Amino acid sequence: MFPEGFVRRISTQEYVDAEALLRALDEPSPVSIRINPRKWGRIPLDSEPVPWSSNGWYLKKRPSYTLDPLFHAGCYYPQEASGMFIEHALSSVLNTSEPVRVLDLCGAPGGKSLLIADLISQESLLVANEVIKPRASVLAETLTKWGTGNVIVTQSDPSSFGRLTGYFDIILVDAPCSGEGMFRTDIARNEWSEDNTIHCSVRQRRILADIWPALRENGILIYSTCTFNPGENEENIRWLADNHKAESINQNISDFMGITEINYKGITGYGFYPGMVKGEGFFISIIRKTEKAEWKSSRSNKRADLKPGKKEIESLRKWTVLPDDRFLKWGGDIWGLPCSMDNYIQLFQSLRIIKAGTKICTVKKEDLLPSHDLALSDRLSENIFPSVELSYEDAVAFLRRDSLQLKIDRRGWTLVKFTGISIGWVNNIGNRVNNYYPVEWRIRMEKSNSAGLNLIKWE
Repeated sequence: MFPEGFVRRISTQEYVDAEALLRALDEPSPVSIRINPRKWGRIPLDSEPVPWSSNGWYLKKRPSYTLDPLFHAGCYYPQEASGMFIEHALSSVLNTSEPVRVLDLCGAPGGKSLLIADLISQESLLVANEVIKPRASVLAETLTKWGTGNVIVTQSDPSSFGRLTGYFDIILVDAPCSGEGMFRTDIARNEWSEDNTIHCSVRQRRILADIWPALRENGILIYSTCTFNPGENEENIRWLADNHKAESINQNISDFMGITEINYKGITGYGFYPGMVKGEGFFISIIRKTEKAEWKSSRSNKRADLKPGKKEIESLRKWTVLPDDRFLKWGGDIWGLPCSMDNYIQLFQSLRIIKAGTKICTVKKEDLLPSHDLALSDRLSENIFPSVELSYEDAVAFLRRDSLQLKIDRRGWTLVKFTGISIGWVNNIGNRVNNYYPVEWRIRMEKSNSAGLNLIKWE
């Protein structure tokens, strides 16, 4: 059953075919994934492309993600197809020849952050934020597996970003909402109420007001929700434009069937309605800031305190493709920053940073212990470490953090790979091989033979 208030509203709502929408919301959700273009060049067998995404694919049925080493290696990520339209929106305003600073404000669980990280250049910076601590940890894990090194993960309230006046070129606000677009699940239906739609609208306006100062003049705000409610969608963007200087940016959707253009008092948005598109419910609007906001950078005197020692840097030069001025030593860990040290310190002074680019290693006395981050990262130098290829059964045992019986000739750190893709580290100490898959990420499903699993088959 759908909530009565929801049915009553959409029955008279402009742009909505209520009967077709309700019928579609009683059907199963489409299954879709995005492929990591930096790691994986194959596409799923018996799949079809998501029209507005260069790396998105619809699958016939949901595969076994947990027991697939390629998922844990960051070769692909399950992402809802309608939300992949952010790729089209971002591409329409992004100048890839110049470095940009992008904020994904409500980043967890991470699918949209991965998408942004793929589109921007390696010289650009993505700040992926999530205010709720457990969800921020999930966001950091998702980005670590993807392996892109141009991201800083933060756990900060939107109000914290207001101190970074004019810092960002692009801000994505995938706002927390009433979830009507997810009504294929009972949870979303049961949590809905008319009061909650009003509460969400007020909260969304607070979020927009909080982060607006952080967007530079002529910067781009991409606003999205997974609801059909005008009070949370186009009316909020109209409110923002009425209270600040902003203009709506139209998108060319002529190549895509089923997307609905929504026009409201000079604001343009785009609605994705199940039954008309193959995906969940989604709304997106793109606006340009036309009022002044300029970032003023400053130089920090703390740079020397955060640098690794000379001997450590000698190893880091071999291990990574990063320049010396991107290494940060914090406590017993060394990180590879996606931005300058000064830039990092300025962010650190305003935000709670939980992942600063790529964790390269942990310092233990005179030894450097390479991190799991580095094993999956595009910052890792090629062929600097030996590697060993695992069978499917051994790869799953590694992900379970079980003991492994491997034939490795050399002592020391070795990358373990599955189908040529790195999934982590083992350390051969002579009488045994130690498994260094992160304890907190180990999978708990029972071992299973690959022949009996619904794993994605690849062309």
